[in-house]
Amino acid sequence: MSTDSITNSVFQEEWWLEAVAPGQWNYATVKKGDELYAKMPFIIKKMGPFAISTMPIFTQVLGPCFKKIESKESSRLSREKELITDLLKQLPDIVYFKQRFHYSLQNWLPFYWKGFEQTTRYTYILEDISDPEVVWNNMDGNIRREIKKAREQITIETSDDASLMWKFHCSNFPNQKSPEGTLDDFVRVYAACKSNDSGQILVAKSGDEVVAALFIVWDKNSAYYLLGGTLNKYKSTGAFSYLMYEAVKYVSDKTKSFDFEGSMIKSIEKFYRSFGATQKPYFHITRKTKLVRFLISLKELLSSN
Repeated sequence: MSTDSITNSVFQEEWWLEAVAPGQWNYATVKKGDELYAKMPFIIKKMGPFAISTMPIFTQVLGPCFKKIESKESSRLSREKELITDLLKQLPDIVYFKQRFHYSLQNWLPFYWKGFEQTTRYTYILEDISDPEVVWNNMDGNIRREIKKAREQITIETSDDASLMWKFHCSNFPNQKSPEGTLDDFVRVYAACKSNDSGQILVAKSGDEVVAALFIVWDKNSAYYLLGGTLNKYKSTGAFSYLMYEAVKYVSDKTKSFDFEGSMIKSIEKFYRSFGATQKPYFHITRKTKLVRFLISLKELLSSN
């Protein structure tokens, strides 16, 4: 399905959706004549006889987005209410819905009125990365010291080794298995990003040894840190801090801002914040049918006995 390019992020582009959820995605859209006013991507998966809509792998945010129209605040809110209501009418018959919305969307009331629930989460944003030196000056002193230390033994390079990146990503998990899919999934997504000039792997090396790696994607408005990992023996060297700063520098001439993707884990939140990033709330939206609520309650009851 082809739609005009009104998006909040790279994650709403057709090529991205096909890469992360081949054949499982669609858009709800609102048009007036041939002009697109709103759209919302969604994923449909089958679980036995039921259909659910969840977040696809490697995807930070989805949610609705709207054509930009200059208007009074009251008019904008009224228009958003109507557009979201029309979008929701197009969702297929599903028993469970889950999406994370882009932080620019702060009006979820139309979802609330339709029985959805919301949890507030946070990401951290460098809002202007056009001058990496300004970013550097706004960083906490401890991060700058880590990076200066790492520069003495670490070099940063680009890489197209998706298998290596996946290995570093999986090293973060006790069983060395990612909840985000498989190596084949990542290879497919990375190839799509390269084809659309929207993604890159960066690695940190000590001599000939790769000691850390990360994967970033971007669109015209923002870059997003998606995957990363460091060898255990290099976690105290500042290698990953250095790699992250070089990632910001790498995309500084490609986009406007940098999204660390956020975390509710205290130590990770502190790390992102130390780069001088601004805290931004975003919405985690869910809806469960009565059947799903009953099954969840039944499972909890049985597990407690």
